[in-house]
Amino acid sequence: STCKTINEFFKVVHLDLKGAPPKVEYIFQLIECFSRLGADGLLVEYEDMFPYEGELKLLQATSQPAYSRDQILAIQKVAKSKGMEIIPLVQTFGHLEFVLKHRPMWSLREVSNCVGTLNPHKEEGFKLVMEMLRQVVELHPGLNALHIGADEVYMLGEGELSKLWLASSGRTVEQLFLSHVASIVKYIKKEWPHMTIIMWDDMMRGMSQDTLKASGIVGFVQPMLWDYTPNLDVDKTVSLLEKYYSAGMQDMWAASSFKGSTSVYTNVPSTQRHVDNHLQWLKVVGSVSPVLNMRGIAITGWQRYDHLSVLCELMPVGLPSLAACLQTLIHGQFSPEAKNKASEMLGVSSVEVETMGSTRAIGYIQLKSVCDPRYVRGWFSPYHRSRRMANPFITGQIQSQASMYLALLQQKADVVREEMCHLYPDSTAQEWIDEHVSPVTAPLWRILDEIAACATEIVP
Repeated sequence: STCKTINEFFKVVHLDLKGAPPKVEYIFQLIECFSRLGADGLLVEYEDMFPYEGELKLLQATSQPAYSRDQILAIQKVAKSKGMEIIPLVQTFGHLEFVLKHRPMWSLREVSNCVGTLNPHKEEGFKLVMEMLRQVVELHPGLNALHIGADEVYMLGEGELSKLWLASSGRTVEQLFLSHVASIVKYIKKEWPHMTIIMWDDMMRGMSQDTLKASGIVGFVQPMLWDYTPNLDVDKTVSLLEKYYSAGMQDMWAASSFKGSTSVYTNVPSTQRHVDNHLQWLKVVGSVSPVLNMRGIAITGWQRYDHLSVLCELMPVGLPSLAACLQTLIHGQFSPEAKNKASEMLGVSSVEVETMGSTRAIGYIQLKSVCDPRYVRGWFSPYHRSRRMANPFITGQIQSQASMYLALLQQKADVVREEMCHLYPDSTAQEWIDEHVSPVTAPLWRILDEIAACATEIVP
């Protein structure tokens, strides 16, 4: 058999709802858009936006209402009408910050100061994860596939119970990881025998073929190899895929990125960077042995690095990058044809957001502190301010500039806030303003306050 082209793959777009969860009407528009751009499905990471019930109700977001049961069903209906499959992603080991941050759950942490990692020895922790899975599966009638996360299980093996467990001869942190995953996987297969189970691969990368073979998860899970870098190492990735295959894992997935992976606080994606990542994945697919069954690729769009970090690029400014990445996969290269198709589908002049010049490019206002630095540093330095001594003529100039820039910034921020509130909850708009506008306006307000304080003490 010949190697699949990536175009025959299942292409799923990741919808990360642990930050900037779109209003449901906007999700409907996004599904329509993703489908038009060439996606086959959605990998939905609900996190605290899922309407958990009963004892799990405390997991629901408080900064904005979680989606209702009817809204979750409506999202699935719209996806189905576009021929798109939904794969829910439910974290079951690492990245459980949204669960373990709650006081009643503190005792389920592996170590007290690591909010993301579940203690694998506690029965109530296992039951909690199973109940989360059960509620998610039940609200997705006819579900075929489930992603159980299991990436970045930080500090595993550091807890007291883990140290006790590891004290027995021959036991390793690798086995500790695999035994917890095996328990989850066996539970899922018992409850829903037909279910395809996908998991992130990073915790298995350093494991030997024999360790994986003995793990009890082979044949039950499909690893999803993630690498979001523009210089992804093709040979290394191919040999990793082949190691998993030799261990008995026949079905595998890739995971690339269209936004949210450059840095923890990146505001606007570089389309070229993400296209380069996809070009590397195309090389991987072209190099792996045909016997490997590469099922598909998840094009991730992280909204936060984790539950407690800041917002990354918002979806509207990520769409040009997503369009370019999907067209790169479909055309097998980022050809002029792929580039034109991506721009045309979104109705933009360029897929690099910074050159789009669109006032509707939410999430991007060029903000910088704009008072004339010569005046502030020369005549109104911290030294001058602390002693309340200043030249009233110069402070008048600074005051007038600062007031003008504040008014201008406020005007721009109001436009962005209004635009964002069409698509996102008010809490998201407020967070974005606090993150990107307030740090610029705060020093200007401070200067105005200090000028006012000086004015009461200096006779002009």
